Amino acid sequence: MKQPLRDQVVLITGAARGIGAHTARLAAAHGARLSLVGLEPDRLRLLAEELNTAGAGNAAWFEADVTDSAALEQAVAGTLQAFGRIDCVLANAGIAGLGTVATGDVEALARTVEVNLIGVMRTAAATAAPVIAARGYYLLVSSTAAFTALPGMSAYCAAKAGVEHFGNALRLELAHHGVAVGTAHPGWVDTDLVRDAKDDLPSFRAAFGSLPWPVGATSSVERCAQAFVRGLERRRRRVYVPRAIGGVQLLRTAVNSAFADRLVGRRSRSLVPQLEQEVAALGRSFGVHSAESGRGQIR
Repeated sequence: MKQPLRDQVVLITGAARGIGAHTARLAAAHGARLSLVGLEPDRLRLLAEELNTAGAGNAAWFEADVTDSAALEQAVAGTLQAFGRIDCVLANAGIAGLGTVATGDVEALARTVEVNLIGVMRTAAATAAPVIAARGYYLLVSSTAAFTALPGMSAYCAAKAGVEHFGNALRLELAHHGVAVGTAHPGWVDTDLVRDAKDDLPSFRAAFGSLPWPVGATSSVERCAQAFVRGLERRRRRVYVPRAIGGVQLLRTAVNSAFADRLVGRRSRSLVPQLEQEVAALGRSFGVHSAESGRGQIR
């Protein structure tokens, strides 16, 4: 059943840019009141000012790292002070480290899991009481990477698979409170994260170009935001971007079979060493536009 977003309070993590910012704009256009949470205060402030100018005071922003429970609790308290409630949470904050387990920076791998998975857990815990009070909804951003795998994405795939199953369990824990929980599974979206990987790593561009549809399709951030807003309005259990990704999830056993390993492995023999050399030459473990770009310097 559709529940219009007008006057609903939507808290979005990772709201400073990309999918989070575009979803905030579209949700505001649907009448939602926005709590913008993220690590880039200048961008958050500008986005809030933009939305408030267009919508007469429907956005507030809070600087918080999703791996910091105290900061998240402050953001939640500020949201409640500003709006009095939290109806929906879009747990969107995410990063993608560069490199492999064998040669990459293990701290960057751990940070990827910490932000993408543990950050979702901390976000859910910090917002649980007001969302329960509102009989609200969580949309946790997982990925197609939850049920597919590519070399060089081990930590990202592990984290996103964790988000999917965390969402499955959270749904059961909160059902008796009238709270709904969904997971979102976008494929490649034209964001800074994906563009940075393409710019930094020729091996990534080569691997990306060989992926079959729909796994190799790229969606615009606008299309992804539209799917997320529909998911928020309809409190969907699953959101796929593009929708055909749902078929890939149904075929996950085949996608992760020994036969599929052999097919991917043929190219990986040459692409993985190339990837490792490229990351070593970069001297960093995150894209230049990532809020994590100051972390994970390779030594």
